[in-house]
Amino acid sequence: MTALNRRNFITRTAGAAAAGLFYRQAAWARGVPVDTIYTNGRIWTGEGREIFTDAIGLVGSRVVALGAEATRSLADKRTRVVDLGGAFVTPGFTDCHVHFTMGSATIGQPSLREAHNREAFVKVIADAAKAMPAGEWLLGGNWDNDSWGGELPSRDWFDTVSQQTPVAVVRYDLHMIVLNSLALRMLNLGEDTPDVAGGVIVRDGKGRLTGVFKDAAKDMVIERIPRPTDAQIDATNRRGIQLALSKGVTQVHETGIDWNTFESARRIRVSGNLPFRFYAMTPLKDWQKLDAIIKAEGRGDEFVRWGGCKVVFDGSLGSRTALFYEPYLDDPKTRGITVTDPDEMRSLMLAADAAGLQIATHAIGDRANDMVLDFWAEVARVNGPRDRRGRIEHAQHLNPASIGRFAEQGVIASVQPFHAVDDGRWAVRRIGPERLKTTYAFESLIRSGAHVSFGSDWPVAPIDPLTGLKAAVLRQTLDGANPNGWYPEQKVEIHDALLAYTRGAAFAGRSEADTGTLSPGRLADFVIWDRDLAAIDPADLDKAKVVSTHLGGTKVYG
Repeated sequence: MTALNRRNFITRTAGAAAAGLFYRQAAWARGVPVDTIYTNGRIWTGEGREIFTDAIGLVGSRVVALGAEATRSLADKRTRVVDLGGAFVTPGFTDCHVHFTMGSATIGQPSLREAHNREAFVKVIADAAKAMPAGEWLLGGNWDNDSWGGELPSRDWFDTVSQQTPVAVVRYDLHMIVLNSLALRMLNLGEDTPDVAGGVIVRDGKGRLTGVFKDAAKDMVIERIPRPTDAQIDATNRRGIQLALSKGVTQVHETGIDWNTFESARRIRVSGNLPFRFYAMTPLKDWQKLDAIIKAEGRGDEFVRWGGCKVVFDGSLGSRTALFYEPYLDDPKTRGITVTDPDEMRSLMLAADAAGLQIATHAIGDRANDMVLDFWAEVARVNGPRDRRGRIEHAQHLNPASIGRFAEQGVIASVQPFHAVDDGRWAVRRIGPERLKTTYAFESLIRSGAHVSFGSDWPVAPIDPLTGLKAAVLRQTLDGANPNGWYPEQKVEIHDALLAYTRGAAFAGRSEADTGTLSPGRLADFVIWDRDLAAIDPADLDKAKVVSTHLGGTKVYG
C-alpha cells in the first residue's frame, strides 16, 4: 500500500489535527475547569493509526483536553480524578450495520446456529415448541443449511413436533425463512400463492410449498406475522442496548428494512432514558416520508439521528440470490436475482439524493456491486457534486477493476469482517477459488484509499466488535481450515481495523464532529478494556473484556 493511499484512509474521514492539538485544551474550553480527569492510561485517541495519550479531561459530556499536563492545568478542587491504572482505552465503537430490533428480539429466542444436521434442527424446534403456549409464534432461527451439506429445510422436517405452534425461523443471513404448515395456514399461504418479484418461493417437484421463502418473498411473509406491541419492541431494544454496551458499542447504524428501530429509538429517547446512540435509517422506498419528518423536525440529536435510507439490491451468497456475472457453481441454473428492480432503484436513488438524504445500498454479487457503482456515478452526474457519502453495504464480491472505484467516486464501503471467516467455510462451493480472490477485499479497499467502515450485520453475526477485529486481522475461518488466513493478502492491520470501527464509522454516519475520536470537542464516548487491543496477540482479541463503557462521560456499563 502506498503511504499516500493509507494516509487517505486515515485522514480523509475528518480534518487533519493541528500539530500538538492532542496535548492542548480546546480553544473554546480554555480556562474552564475540567469536571473529570481520567489519567494514567494508554488511551488510543482514534485520530490516527498510532496516536496515544495518557489522560483525558472532560467538561460535561465532552472531551476538552488530552494529556496529563494539559488536564492538570485545568483542574481545580472540584475536579474528580480517576486513575486508570494503566488500562487501555478506546473511543466507543460504532457498529455501522445492524438490524437492531431484529437482533434484540433474538435474545432469548431459540437458536439453530449449532444445529449441524436435520435431527438437531428438529430437536431445537421440538424443545422450544414444547415449552411454549399453544398458538404462540416460535420465531428466531439462525439456521445454516451449509453446516449440514446444503439441503434446505422443509416444513415436513418439523411439522409433527410443532402441530400447535406456528414456526417461522430465518436463515442466519436473513435472506431465507422456513415455516411449518400451521404457520402457512395462519398466514393464508398455499400452493396458489403467487410468486413475488425480487423473491423466490421454494416448491417441491409437485408444486407444493416446502415452507422456504427467499428475499422479497421472505419479507412478504414477515409482514404478515403479527407485530409485537410498541411496548414489547421497546423492552426488546432495551435488552439489545445493554448487550451492545457490554461489548463496547456505543452507537449503531440501523440499516433499516422497516421503521421499527427508528420509531422505537425515538420513543425511548422521549422517555429520557436512552444510554446509547442510534443513526436510524429507514427504507429507501419511503424516502418521501423521511423527508417530510426532516422538514418538520430536523434530523434528531446526539442520541437519535436520522436522514439515511437503505435499499436492498440483490440477495445473498448463502441463498444463491446474490447477483453475479457468472452462474453459481453449485446451481448453474442461476446467477442470482435483483431484489429491487434496477430502474426503480435508479429512480429512487436519484430522487432521495436530490432531497439531500444519505443512501445505503446493499450489494453482494460482483455484478450487483458494479451496477450500484454505476447508479452512484449517475446520481453524482445528474444531481451534481455534494457531500453525499453514498454507501455500499457489504461490497462483498468485487471485480478487481472495481475496487478503485470506491475511492474515485467517494462511495463508502460499509463491510462486515466476521462474514469473511463465516462464509469462508463454504463459499468456494458457490463461486470457486478464482472469484473469491477479491471477496471481502478489506485490505485492497483500504489500500486504494476508500472510506471503509466496519459493522456486524447483527443478528447475522455477533454484535461484538472484538470478533470483527479478530476476523479482519487474522481471517481464520470458523472451521479452523485456514489457520494462516483465508485469502491472507486481505488481512487488515489492527490499527486500521480499529479506525474502521471508530473514526471511519463516524464518517460513514455523518457524526465525525461528535463521535469516533477522543479529541477536544468530541463527545466523551469511550471504553476501558482489560488489555491492550493494539498490542496483544490477535488470536486473543476476542478474549478481551470490557471493564466499563462510558457515554458522554457517564458510565453506562461496568
